[in-house]
Amino acid sequence: MNFADLQVFKSVVEEGGVIRAANKLHRVPSAVTTRIKQLEASMGVKLFHRDKQRLHLSPAGELLKDYADRLIRLSDEARDVVSGTKPRGAFRLGALESTTASRLPPILSAFHARYKDVRLELVTGTNDALLKQLAERQLDAAFVAEPPPTTFEHIPVFAERLTLISSPDHPPIRRASDIEGASLIAFPEGCAYRRVLQRWLGRDSLATFRVLELSSYHAIVACVTAGAGIALIPESVLDAIPHAKIQRHAIPKAQAHITTPLVWRRGEISPSVLALRALVASLPQQKRAA
Repeated sequence: MNFADLQVFKSVVEEGGVIRAANKLHRVPSAVTTRIKQLEASMGVKLFHRDKQRLHLSPAGELLKDYADRLIRLSDEARDVVSGTKPRGAFRLGALESTTASRLPPILSAFHARYKDVRLELVTGTNDALLKQLAERQLDAAFVAEPPPTTFEHIPVFAERLTLISSPDHPPIRRASDIEGASLIAFPEGCAYRRVLQRWLGRDSLATFRVLELSSYHAIVACVTAGAGIALIPESVLDAIPHAKIQRHAIPKAQAHITTPLVWRRGEISPSVLALRALVASLPQQKRAA
């Protein structure tokens, strides 16, 4: 399988036909057709179904398309890293909603100011959703809430402390039994902080509790203030909502202290990820995880 053939194949797919791909590649259509036939011969499969003047990807072509995208992207990344090229193009970054609201604004602002050729695309989600998107190459890097599996590389970035919050008139909460019968307010399944809450409660799940699932910390804090239930959230989020009328209740340090890592796929670090890693490493120590 020739790498140049993969590039031609990718152009034909993206342009929707041989003639447009030939124009993009500055080649004659017959040369593009020859490349496609060579690729099909080398792989022993048909990559396109031919219908008069139109080409449609075959099942084998659909499979190859994903691999071609990955191989070409890796080739571009390798060239940029080795040549010291500055970050450019799309940079798809994932982050927890809490990290986005309380930690990232100055970092994103600094990154945007330094790297004007980068188009930053931010996606928020739960810990598990972000890792899944990262593994499937929908993201280039992500700020998550737990040390990732060994298929990823990471550096610790932010030290977070989780705290229980309740309405101002709620009795003190010192142990799990103090919230028996109360409703819980939490992010959906896949949230690492939700798992911490489960461990503090000594439960494998929250199935026996009445749970109000929300995907916004501002909404969670508002509902807690209104007396709808109890929640576990990072103190950095509360610091960003200083006028929230809630009561804080500490949980043991072993469960309360969480480190937010910056994560990327092992062996695949683009110039944009390198630049972001260097930027967060330059933060004052008191703003970073030790």
